[in-house]
Amino acid sequence: MRMRKKKHGDERLALCAELLTEKPVVDGNMPVFLEIGAGKGGFACGMTEKNPTVMYYAMEKVTDCVVIAAEKAKAVGRTNLKFINDTADNLMKLFPKTSIDAIFLNFSDPWSKKGYAKRRLMHRRYLSVYFNLLKDGGVLTFKTDNTGLFDFALEELESFGMTPDALTRDLHASEWQEGNVVTEYEANFVSQGMKINMLRVVKPQGFMPEVPDELRADTKRISGH
Repeated sequence: MRMRKKKHGDERLALCAELLTEKPVVDGNMPVFLEIGAGKGGFACGMTEKNPTVMYYAMEKVTDCVVIAAEKAKAVGRTNLKFINDTADNLMKLFPKTSIDAIFLNFSDPWSKKGYAKRRLMHRRYLSVYFNLLKDGGVLTFKTDNTGLFDFALEELESFGMTPDALTRDLHASEWQEGNVVTEYEANFVSQGMKINMLRVVKPQGFMPEVPDELRADTKRISGH
C-alpha cells in the first residue's frame, strides 16, 4: 500500500535535520548497527533505547516514512540514531567494507510478482553486499511474516553455503522472543494471530563474496527518491 503524501513533509523533515544524514560517519568509536527498510521508525527507536552505546543508522527509501520516523525519534530524544533516505542499491557507496556490527531487515517487501526476485532484500545479490559491509562475526537478522519469502531467504543463504545460527518460524513462542524489539508491522501481525519467522546468521571470518557490478561502490549512484 502506497503511503499518502504527508502535508508539509519537507518542512517537517527540515525540523528533524539533525537526525538525517547522507553520509554515515564510521570512525570505530562506537559499534554500528544498520536497519534496511526502517518504515515508521518504531524498531529503530526501540533498538537505540535498548542499545544506547551503538550508532544506529536507519535506512528508508520512502521519504514520507522518514518524516514520521524522524519525528518519532526526535520526540523521544534519540541521539545515537540517524536516518538515511536512500535505497539498499547504494549501501556500498555509503559504508566502508567491514564497518558494520549488525544489520537488520524487518518485514521487507516480498516482491511476489514473477521476475521480481532480484528486488528482494534477501536475494543473494544484496546478501553479498551485507557480508562485505559486516565485520567478521557481525550479525544479519531477518524477520518476516511471509513464509515464502523466508524460505527464499534460506535458499539464498544456502547458495553461499551458510546456515543460520538462529532460526524460528514462530518467534513469539521461541527462546529468541526475550529481548526481541517489535516493529509496527510485527505488533499488528501478532495481534491477528500470525506467526513471525526469524533467522540470524553470523558472518564467517574473511567471508567477502563478490558483489554484482551494479551494486559496487564505483558505479553511478541511484537516487533514493
